[in-house]
Amino acid sequence: MSLSGLLRERYDAAMCRALELARHAGASGEVPVGAVVLSGEGTVIAEAANAREAEHDPTAHAEIRALRAAGAALGQSHLDGCTLVVTLEPCTMCAGAAQLARLERVVLGAWEPKTGACGSVRDVLRDPRTNHQVEVVAGLREQEAQALLREFFAIRRPGQSE
Repeated sequence: MSLSGLLRERYDAAMCRALELARHAGASGEVPVGAVVLSGEGTVIAEAANAREAEHDPTAHAEIRALRAAGAALGQSHLDGCTLVVTLEPCTMCAGAAQLARLERVVLGAWEPKTGACGSVRDVLRDPRTNHQVEVVAGLREQEAQALLREFFAIRRPGQSE
């Protein structure tokens, strides 16, 4: 789905916060990805950034950490009506978790052309073979999200693309 003015307005503050979380993650040596979970009314339920290195946990992606915190805050594993706002297209693990959480929507900043699982490489969230499909809205502050990643990897992998 393309990003209409109404959706942009509704999710822009959450994406700004996700980008702030991503910047902090990048400054501490984590891949700069941030995520915010919103209730159906638009209230922030949970937020997180990547923490794989800090937590020595390959599953400590921003999306997983935010979904766990949202489930704990709501006291349930199903996050019906909730939206995940994330700076980078989720990978297969994170898209699977979003699908299992029964999110209503995922709003993403930048596409991930190598490992993305919300429409670029594969599409876990909208697969008609699953029992729940999640709306995907892409491109909110895309250039800002891409710039964070490009800068992060330029320092760590000189001469390589991210």
